[in-house]
Amino acid sequence: MLLRRPVAAALLGFALLGGTALARTDAPSAHHLVRVGLGGAQDKPVSGRLLLFVTEAGAAKAQAKDGKVEEVDINPLQPNQTLVAAREVTYLAPGATVSLDADDLAFPGPLAQLPPGDYVMQAVLDVNHNYNYGGRGVGDVVSDVVSLHLPSTELPALQLARTLPAHEAWTLPPSVPQAVRDAIPAAREHTRSIDFVSPALSAFWGRPIHMRGWVLLPPDYDAKKAERYPVVYYTHGFGGSLERLYGPVVNSYAAMSKGEMPPMIWVFLDESSPTGTHEFADSVNNGPWGKALTEELIPQLEKQYRMDGKPQGRFLNGHSSGGWATLWLQTRYPKVFGGTWSTSPDPSDFHDFTGVDLYAPNANAYRKPDGSPNPLIRDKGKVLATFEQFSKLERVLGEYGGQIASFEWVFSPRGADGRPLPMFDRDTGAVDPAVASYWSEHFDIARRLQREWPTLKPDLDGKIHLIIGTADTFYLDGAAHRLKAVLDGLHAKAEVRFVPDRTHFDLYVEGGDRIALLKQITWEMYAIARPGSTLKPPANAAPAK
Repeated sequence: MLLRRPVAAALLGFALLGGTALARTDAPSAHHLVRVGLGGAQDKPVSGRLLLFVTEAGAAKAQAKDGKVEEVDINPLQPNQTLVAAREVTYLAPGATVSLDADDLAFPGPLAQLPPGDYVMQAVLDVNHNYNYGGRGVGDVVSDVVSLHLPSTELPALQLARTLPAHEAWTLPPSVPQAVRDAIPAAREHTRSIDFVSPALSAFWGRPIHMRGWVLLPPDYDAKKAERYPVVYYTHGFGGSLERLYGPVVNSYAAMSKGEMPPMIWVFLDESSPTGTHEFADSVNNGPWGKALTEELIPQLEKQYRMDGKPQGRFLNGHSSGGWATLWLQTRYPKVFGGTWSTSPDPSDFHDFTGVDLYAPNANAYRKPDGSPNPLIRDKGKVLATFEQFSKLERVLGEYGGQIASFEWVFSPRGADGRPLPMFDRDTGAVDPAVASYWSEHFDIARRLQREWPTLKPDLDGKIHLIIGTADTFYLDGAAHRLKAVLDGLHAKAEVRFVPDRTHFDLYVEGGDRIALLKQITWEMYAIARPGSTLKPPANAAPAK
């Protein structure tokens, strides 16, 4: 869940940005039009969602390197810090301009209500309509940062002057240790691309649908030898992508090469889509992704590589939305996989959907029964954002790819217009009980386990491993407690670990080792796949939590 822009790499940690939230005044309503032109960045017409970002100049300079503000963007962990206004642009030719009303579709409110002062602003044309998922990216057209003083009767014009280039392949953030960077060449040599056209998904969409990812082979892999390997199927969280899998690929190879992780084949799966993360669920909106994985892609990979090819050698691992996806795959296809290690998964019991009971009478995503706001993001006990703030920001950024909308594309029934029915009213927060009932019937994991345990038990008992921090940033520990209660009530052989005081972003960290938990998990997997092996974790490995 919610792994994007400044918080996209969950296993690499995060930093809360400083700055003051934009205050509001009782100024009368007005309309501030910003003229945005297409400069020399493109030589042909463009279209997309035009976004305007405005933030207080002093706070922006304090956060910028050397005090020079080169980018104005949102911070999901502080949603009120930056004003965002938007409009759709269907055709913008080079040299032409369009007007954006900064008091029309805007969050957290209209520009007219900003207090007097100095600000900086920037325009971005989101050409692929995917800002809600991963922020600005390849092909987006951006303006320079411009200063603004309010109040003002005329706002500065902006020129979309630069098109964002593609990132160089196999680049890692500066925070990655040098020892891991040194492993990049060898990791690349042992990595193979997955680009598989799924018959099932292509039939659903009426066009070729590609399943993409990477296969990482262990250091001693030799295709000519008879030796086979256990396989880990890994998928990322919200905001992840094929390119953002480079870090996990290199980390895993570096650890295997040093004996810190056992030799296994890793399959890194990209679960991103134009609608968000498809979660490898068989959805009436996104298509049969679970079927495509288990009945098409996995058999194809097992023909191509020296994989165990049996449940005791197929394992699942994922964090956040990837944690929910792997928990779902294990419980939905228990005969296929030998165990999931799902960390900080999105809600598995919709009685606690990040703190909201979707089944309660008159349930409301924005407000508790006493009228107080439902929090969504916290750090060290401090609420950073509410469900309402996050939802209304998402609505301004666009219709596709946002975290809340992504849930609906996976969980909701399809509406008459061909889109998923909303789980709640975006203006009032009122939950639609019919949609909540559909979610319960089809995707509430805890409910499904209760309903079908006698059938599931022979193939699922002992295969569920869930690990989460008691201070999870997105309140996901609440649903995990409920799932544990259900499993305990069924007398299931399952493991639900709660790590004291850990958040969504430091769960895997132990001392200076950012993937310590992952190393522990892989040895637990290997013990199941190779119970008689003499291969053991290094003596200095961190103890299991």
